[in-house]
Amino acid sequence: FMERQAVAVHDTAIVLATWADDTKSNVDIRRAVQEIEHKGDAIVHEVEDALARTFVTPIDREDIHKLSSLIDDILDLINLTARSAVLYGVERPTPPMVKLMTMLVDATLVLKDAVPSLRKHDYAAFVDAKRLVVKIEKESDTVFREAVSSLFRDVAIDAKVLLREKEVLEDLERAVDQFDGFAEFLTNLAVKNG
Repeated sequence: FMERQAVAVHDTAIVLATWADDTKSNVDIRRAVQEIEHKGDAIVHEVEDALARTFVTPIDREDIHKLSSLIDDILDLINLTARSAVLYGVERPTPPMVKLMTMLVDATLVLKDAVPSLRKHDYAAFVDAKRLVVKIEKESDTVFREAVSSLFRDVAIDAKVLLREKEVLEDLERAVDQFDGFAEFLTNLAVKNG
């Protein structure tokens, strides 16, 4: 289940990143992202149903549920970003948005690559994944802060444009920031089960 969720998150990040191409509109991206997000929600329900029916689990039931929830939260935040772009009328992503989307794709790839280690009980891989994710998350903080600072320092920018772009930047940053909690949880799993 977790591996399927991780693939869904990575696929969603890739779809969102295609917004940088001139071939798809923000509406097209939102539809495609939401479609995958709905599939992710279905997997969460499968996890919950399986936990309700299974007496013995390979790791603590609470940990399985928490991991599933953390992955779903990332998926929800990617979906929120796509929705915000449409709701606020951000037709094309700015260069900082493109950078954050690329970082999001990188972080979701780390997630996708790390989750199968759970099946193998290779908890040491989680420590490596945490380091990679924390590095990406810190870099994204810098990109976000610089982008917002530039928006507020640009005297020629329209206030509506500033608010629109800031909202989408914040949603992207929240999605990448969510990996910090995910990385911490992976480390806790490694310590608890390793």
